Amino acid sequence: MSPSDVARHKSLILALCCLAQFMVILDVSIVNVALPSIRGDLGFSATGLQWVVNAYTLAFAGFLLLGGRAADLVGRREVFVGGLLLFSLASLAGGMAENSGQLVAARAAQGLGGAIVAPATLSILTTTFTEGAERNKALGLWGAMGGAGGATGALLGGILTQTLSWRWILLINVPIGVVVAIAGLRVITRGRRDVGAARSFDLSGALTVTAGLVVLTYGIVETDVHGWGSSRTLITIALGLALLATFALIEGRLATAPLVPLRIFRNRTVTGANLVVFCMGAAAFAMWYFLSLYLQQVLGYDPIEAGLAFLPMTGAIIVTSQVASRLTGRLGPGRVLTAGLTLLALGMLGLSRISADGSFLADVLGPSVVAAAGIGFSFVPVTIAATAGVQGREAGLASGLVNTFRQVGGSIGLALLATVATQRTDALNGTVSRAAALTDGFQRAFLVGAAFGAIGALISLTVLVRGSGARAAAAARAEGAA
Repeated sequence: MSPSDVARHKSLILALCCLAQFMVILDVSIVNVALPSIRGDLGFSATGLQWVVNAYTLAFAGFLLLGGRAADLVGRREVFVGGLLLFSLASLAGGMAENSGQLVAARAAQGLGGAIVAPATLSILTTTFTEGAERNKALGLWGAMGGAGGATGALLGGILTQTLSWRWILLINVPIGVVVAIAGLRVITRGRRDVGAARSFDLSGALTVTAGLVVLTYGIVETDVHGWGSSRTLITIALGLALLATFALIEGRLATAPLVPLRIFRNRTVTGANLVVFCMGAAAFAMWYFLSLYLQQVLGYDPIEAGLAFLPMTGAIIVTSQVASRLTGRLGPGRVLTAGLTLLALGMLGLSRISADGSFLADVLGPSVVAAAGIGFSFVPVTIAATAGVQGREAGLASGLVNTFRQVGGSIGLALLATVATQRTDALNGTVSRAAALTDGFQRAFLVGAAFGAIGALISLTVLVRGSGARAAAAARAEGAA
């Protein structure tokens, strides 16, 4: 192919991967504003309604690592297309669900499809685009779509629910997913697969890590119902940690072809980036959640108005993701990532000053845009750092890890911040107005979120900035001595 044909082919691949990533991230948040309508139609209980959200996030978090490894062993194109078709079929089943059990099962299947698609898109991009400016630009667009998907979910969910029906928040995925899957078969080059590795697939490791993540996330999510100190919560979390410890034993000592070769964590950049993305997920996921509640429960916005309020944040993420892709090539991922996490922490700190009689312009707009800019500045460099120096045959593993750490960080952070907010609100109920009690709880949650952002910035500074500088200096000294 001529250079222009190659560039056009890469652009098509980038467009497909960005659209798929946008769709699977969108479905994490799109159902939030539709929950009251879903409860009325399908008869969910007050406690059972949470599983419309949790079934997706649990399956998504639990199977991400397996999805990333499958892309390496089975083939990136095949996994990408298969995941999209599963996601589309599950969306169809969810949109046609006649009872609560069918909808929860469909959402879990959606999460599994998303867990297969998300790391496959990143693996395809890291093997299609050359490391450096070309890959940074591609990952900048991919990161912008992921961030925009999370921010757009509230708006699109509100519009579809209020103008059509809550079922369309799921049904809309069907034609898009099928078209992208068919295009993927035609556009994405069939990659080589390691037949020997596929024959010795680490099934015990895959099942153990998936079960451990699902059980651990389930235990944390259930703290909203049973509390952190209950025996049920403690036993569930302990079981999840035990399964993850067993997984580490299998990978380090027992597996002949481990799902996650522990040597990948010897790369300080990869390890540091995954710790940072954990903190970023803990802060960012909770920010969307609590802002939506504040806008609707305190300021009295309807679903569409609340969705429109997120538009400035969406724009900030898209713009800063593009800027970050350019800055990363000049300054390195560590410096850009440190700046991004610092902005996220400052934005969350600003949101902790919201008031019960406040307004969107005075209390929300400024700090929310600062926090969104921090997310945009973080998506690209953390992805680059998490996949830097990783061999092509382990690109899916690295992408699965970074997505897993972000999703698990989001689940843990949201559960922790929700507990902090609920405890504070319950303590104030009866002494102040309901709006004031809710707002005080949200303030506490935003403060804890700011702490997560600050910890992520500190890790980025010490591991990715100073660590890379020290390694570069040592290499220069060695070269001089030689």
